[in-house]
Amino acid sequence: MALSVTSEVSNGLAKVALNGELDAGAAPDFKAAIEKVAAEKPGKLVLMLGGLAYMSSAGLRVLIFAKQKLGAATQIFVVGAQPSIVETLEMTGFQHSVVMLPEYDAARIEG
Repeated sequence: MALSVTSEVSNGLAKVALNGELDAGAAPDFKAAIEKVAAEKPGKLVLMLGGLAYMSSAGLRVLIFAKQKLGAATQIFVVGAQPSIVETLEMTGFQHSVVMLPEYDAARIEG
């Protein structure tokens, strides 16, 4: 399944939604979306991963790139990740660098 990436930035909040499979071939599209929203210097990045069925190590590298590119001051939320994606993040310890949420929580994210 191909990867679909959409992004938007509004009032310092960037949202990037991924649907499909994030493999080595699709990772450049995800990286381009991260670079696009990073140029807006958001205070928060929300990664909407509910539609992401698979993530390879190349996708994980882009997540690490996002954290580095945006810097420590930008809070990153991972929303709705499937159990297999959560497992990958936990195996690498990346879940300690982000806020993991089962669903979009406007009060927590936008507040």
